[in-house]
Amino acid sequence: MVIPDRIIEQGTLTAREGRVSVEVRLPWYRALPASCISGAKLAVDGVEAPAESLRWEMNGEEFTFVEMKTNTSEWWFPTDSAVLSGDFSVDAGEHEVRVDLELFIPYIIIADDQVLHIEEHDTKTMTVRQVEEARA
Repeated sequence: MVIPDRIIEQGTLTAREGRVSVEVRLPWYRALPASCISGAKLAVDGVEAPAESLRWEMNGEEFTFVEMKTNTSEWWFPTDSAVLSGDFSVDAGEHEVRVDLELFIPYIIIADDQVLHIEEHDTKTMTVRQVEEARA
């Protein structure tokens, strides 16, 4: 059971200090550890955020994809949104947002040394919400 059209949470595109973020949902019916989130891409209006700038936030913690490779203590649950962010400047208004996810499903073995690998994509058009830092 894969749910790709629900990956991006509508209305969650946010811009803050040169970074763009969007909330994403797990396109699978069971929880996965962080180590099974093998990659993601974030694009706005057809332009991808630099891969090295991507960050993944779940359970109140932020990670790079390198940090998640061996992380089995943090889990992404189907009922929880994660936040995917990257370096990006966007103007006010509507934008087309695309998220590509690569996941490993560790409990579905497809060969002697392989588990199921899925790649899912979602695209939504939404208005960016500009967030300014509170000044002290």
